[in-house]
Amino acid sequence: MRINKIKINSYGKLKNKEINLKNNINIIYGKNESGKSTLLKFILNMFYGSSKKKNGKEISDFEQYKPWDTDEFSGKLSYELDNKNKYEIFREFNKKNPTIFNEKGEDITKEFNIDKNKGSEFFFEQTQINEEMFLATSISMQKEVKIERDTQNLLIQKISNLLGTGEDNISYKKAIEKINKKQLDEIGTERSREKPINILEKNIKENEQKIYELKNYENIQYEIDKEKNEIKENNEENKLKNELLNEIKKIKEKNNLEKEKIKIKENINDENKNKINILEEKIKEIENTDIKSNKNNILKIIFIILILINILWFIFMKKLKYIFLPTIPVFLIFYIIKQNKIKKIEKNKKRQKSNIENEKKILENNYKELLEEINKIKNENNFLNNLEREKIINKYSGKIEKTEINQLFNLENINEEIQNIENEIKNELLEINKLELKKENIEPQIENLSSIEEKLKSDQEKYNNLQKINESIELTKKLLEKAYEKMKNSVSPIFTKKLSQNIEKITKGKYKNIYFNDEQGLTVELENGNYVSAERLSVGTIDQLYLSLRLAMLDEISDEKVPIILDESFAYYDIERLKNILLYLKEEFSDRQVIILTCTQREKEILEKQEIEFNYIEL
Repeated sequence: MRINKIKINSYGKLKNKEINLKNNINIIYGKNESGKSTLLKFILNMFYGSSKKKNGKEISDFEQYKPWDTDEFSGKLSYELDNKNKYEIFREFNKKNPTIFNEKGEDITKEFNIDKNKGSEFFFEQTQINEEMFLATSISMQKEVKIERDTQNLLIQKISNLLGTGEDNISYKKAIEKINKKQLDEIGTERSREKPINILEKNIKENEQKIYELKNYENIQYEIDKEKNEIKENNEENKLKNELLNEIKKIKEKNNLEKEKIKIKENINDENKNKINILEEKIKEIENTDIKSNKNNILKIIFIILILINILWFIFMKKLKYIFLPTIPVFLIFYIIKQNKIKKIEKNKKRQKSNIENEKKILENNYKELLEEINKIKNENNFLNNLEREKIINKYSGKIEKTEINQLFNLENINEEIQNIENEIKNELLEINKLELKKENIEPQIENLSSIEEKLKSDQEKYNNLQKINESIELTKKLLEKAYEKMKNSVSPIFTKKLSQNIEKITKGKYKNIYFNDEQGLTVELENGNYVSAERLSVGTIDQLYLSLRLAMLDEISDEKVPIILDESFAYYDIERLKNILLYLKEEFSDRQVIILTCTQREKEILEKQEIEFNYIEL
């Protein structure tokens, strides 16, 4: 069997990834935290599904790898079985069951059994390998290697149990004693002192107390942020209000300017009105003054008096010829002259009256036209003011209440209000700066709190891990007893032979045969023929033993040649060991697909130097 293509739409940190794999060796390179282990988990979950159960972990696979920034949580995997049949799996991880297609693109999902708990069992039906066995043999995960490396003797015991002959139980008891001692030294018990779990318990209690005391600073920080946000919100409102007031101010200033222009025109019209009134008074004065009639009456009276005088003179003095002749003509001449003068005055009065009436008429027309112009300007200004007002109301609608906008329009002293708001804005900015300084002063305490919380979290994780390891050890001890009888007579001889062959090839003959008995435990034959205890071997060699054991089991678990997937399994290998294991994988498993996930270029460089063909992929 081989995996041909992987398409990840969204899974954990991996998004929109397509990976094409080939036969035999595939190197997938990526820096730490680039998603290599996520890719391995994706492959496993594509075959067996992503469980929502925690199964003793703090978080389930489903929750751990479900993307938080998108609803997309799916992918597709194409693979080919040894019988050349090709299949594609499309899985939406939010759903329990995948969709299986054959090489024609036909949906064949219903051809496979669906377990109500595990979902579709298509891969088990095709390979006869369940998830637990797949993990125990074909896949070597980084975290598993780390646990075994941290508990070296436990790893040896695990190998020994698989290889033990079981002739008696003395060696088994010694192994249990070693596990117990390791358990006490590296974990501890409730009764022990200064052991890892005891130290962690003490640190956890102390840090919990410190956190309780420092939490008050966190509350102060929260209150500062809350107050600062409230001031910022109010500041933004004031800025908006200030902007509105300045717009209203511009409208009012423009309106006042127009009012001044109207006032000037009204003053001109008032002057015209006064001039008209003055002219009307002049006309009345002219009309009320009758010069001709007054003068005529006077002359007539004079004339009559003269006649009477002359008559009397004639009667009493008998000298009419001396007086009558000079007075009457003189008077007549005077009268004629006077009449001409009066006519001229009357003519001048009529002309003056006509001029005044014409001037009055012009002024009245000007007054009327200017009054109409003033009313027109006022109406236009009212229309434009209402239009500007509506524009502003529409602009700030939803930001400021309409009633408040109207109140601001009706302010008498808008400059004073603008000044007050600008002062308030400045004070708010000053207050924000003060709060930020106050926050800066308590941040060291908060940072200290965060550091302690991180330490507490780390200690709790370590404590939980120790408990899990302790539970695993306890479970291992129980399982050892049950598995011992079954393995000692049937499984051990087969795997001992296979393991001996593998380790000899991997180490280029440095280590040959592997033996196990209850008295000496696991022993390895050296090149010179001497035997040494496996406990004297380096961690890298023990890793080789463990990997050899897993590889030795591959042919026993299934007729299908499933891929070998190794996630950072060579981290503790030196160059020589790494070279040997790569050559071993190439030679002994040329009929299998090998997928190596690594954060180094060592594998690539060795394969290139050995001129071994491989498929290189960078995440």
